[in-house]
Amino acid sequence: MIGRLMTMTAHPGRGGELAAVLLRVAERLRGFPGCEIYLISQDAADPDTVHVTEVWQDDASAQAALAAPPPADGPAPADVLALLSAPPHRTDLTVLGGVGLPADGRP
Repeated sequence: MIGRLMTMTAHPGRGGELAAVLLRVAERLRGFPGCEIYLISQDAADPDTVHVTEVWQDDASAQAALAAPPPADGPAPADVLALLSAPPHRTDLTVLGGVGLPADGRP
């Protein structure tokens, strides 16, 4: 399994809007093959900073999600990028296990 921590900073005062759009992305990923966790969190000290915690079965699953066309009524990657004041920061992780992951999915 692989993980990613994404930190995104919205334009001033637009953190709630960014979080809402990312929650819609998360809903689209519910049941997406290989997506184990897609968690949206807003920084308690800075509401314009939003974090996305991702866990995927493998990199191919994550890439497939990125390549999938957005639904007609859903947000596109450009909708997220338009809300950002700077490029997102990505940290790649090797997932070892933990609460919330399927027991049979641990490496």
